[in-house]
Amino acid sequence: MRSPLPVTEELLIHPGPALLAEVSPGRTLADHRRRRGAPARIGFDALQAMIEAADVRGRGGAGFPFATKLAAAARGRRPVVVVNASEGEPVSAKDSALAMVAPHLVLDGAATAARALRARDVHVVLPGDRPRARGLLAAAIAERDDADLRWHTSTAEPRFVAGQARAVIELLEGRPNLPVTAWTPEAVSGYRGRPTLLSNAETWAHVGLLALEGLAPTLARGTHAEPGTTLLTVNVPGQPTAVHEVEHGTPLVDLLPAQAGGGPVLLGGFHGTWATWPQIADAVVSRTGLAEAGLALGAGVVLAPGPNACALALTEQITGHLAAQSAGRCGPCVNGLPALADAVAGLRRGRPGSLERVQQLCGLLPGRGACAHPDGTTRLVASLLTALPHEVDAHARGRCTRAAAPIGAAR
Repeated sequence: MRSPLPVTEELLIHPGPALLAEVSPGRTLADHRRRRGAPARIGFDALQAMIEAADVRGRGGAGFPFATKLAAAARGRRPVVVVNASEGEPVSAKDSALAMVAPHLVLDGAATAARALRARDVHVVLPGDRPRARGLLAAAIAERDDADLRWHTSTAEPRFVAGQARAVIELLEGRPNLPVTAWTPEAVSGYRGRPTLLSNAETWAHVGLLALEGLAPTLARGTHAEPGTTLLTVNVPGQPTAVHEVEHGTPLVDLLPAQAGGGPVLLGGFHGTWATWPQIADAVVSRTGLAEAGLALGAGVVLAPGPNACALALTEQITGHLAAQSAGRCGPCVNGLPALADAVAGLRRGRPGSLERVQQLCGLLPGRGACAHPDGTTRLVASLLTALPHEVDAHARGRCTRAAAPIGAAR
């Protein structure tokens, strides 16, 4: 099943305070050095301290502290650095935006960490479904002047799970680009058993920024508890896909146009969580603040289908797509996700017993898969039940609150 929201590289990239400070044409290494300068050579202890003070985290969805990964990779022999720019989430475009306006900022971050770890090899995983971003990143790598580093590129398959960490390791080792069960973190044992410092392009851009401007500017942005900025992809029907860089603490509603007002919003992408408009109106860009409300920025997506859109219908489409995108290597993906997709479809159509089946599967699937794909998919569905119970109940009785008509009737 195709994604209900296809990948696009037609982006509106808004200037930001740090990573997107320069969005004008000119992406060559010479342009980058003229605008930003050369990154400082930073020893491991100093880099570790800077990353920890700046609270740099993974920006692919999990939000894991990057300093912890760095420390784990430093304890092993012959570490490897991996830039994961595959961006498997169809509605996310932040890594693509970086490829378009600041590819060398991403590569500076990877080079800085590689030198601090005394690593020689840096692998960059390019997106298989975004040819423009892929070409720009490949061109940037080709002109790097890092004589002490070896740059390698691989291209991810155009599928949702291709960017999962173990799927990336499988790709680099020449096997199918699919997740596998692993009991050891990649930072301890990843590519060919070597400690592998792997993160997405935005995280590496933040590391590059620290190497270029030091710690103080990052600490001056955002809030005391959550310094710095984050990239968000905002998707609203009828509007170009927009990428914003905002400081932590920014009201979420500031990113959305008037036509999105009043409707539910999907935060975090296809593995994200549904939020009501009142929740969005009161929320700010904050990992901890959103978590307290049962929400998360995840892959940095703000999807606002508008007040007249049916969130259950969109969830049905997304769930069906995610079921088809699985690796098919464990029971929860092979059997559980298709069953969940069928139950969600039945719920939207008012099929008796579907709500109870959805609730049952949302309780059974999490924590049982070889990767987090079943967990993320059930999180999406469970959040719909929690955030929009009246709409769910209406569908269970054969009606849609958005359409104000019996399901299946002419609209």
